[in-house]
Amino acid sequence: MQVKSTVKMNMPRIRQLSRAAVTALELTIEALHTEVVQAQVVPFDTGNLQNESLFADYSDSSKGKVQLVSNAPYARRVYFHPEYNFQTHENPNAKGHWYEDWEPGGSKADFAPNMYKKFYKKVGGV
Repeated sequence: MQVKSTVKMNMPRIRQLSRAAVTALELTIEALHTEVVQAQVVPFDTGNLQNESLFADYSDSSKGKVQLVSNAPYARRVYFHPEYNFQTHENPNAKGHWYEDWEPGGSKADFAPNMYKKFYKKVGGV
């Protein structure tokens, strides 16, 4: 017995889903940025670290890479020294390691994967 099959690729749909994956990734990093700011975990004195210096970078989103970036020169020092006494009058939850809730094992670790799924389904029409 001989079996023959023909596979027909729907290339327009594949391209559409590939574009949807990139768009969903960009929307996810923007949602994470908003989530972090609203959680009020970033130390806040003048607002530079949270507002002007913290941004979503999706310049490599077509390669599957997005990131939240802080270009404040002191961001690394503040992030990696949770022992600092952060002011909490502007952001009551301010702390070092402010992304820890969204990292693996954190209380909000499922936020980014869930947002990505939601955005991909919506943008990709699946």
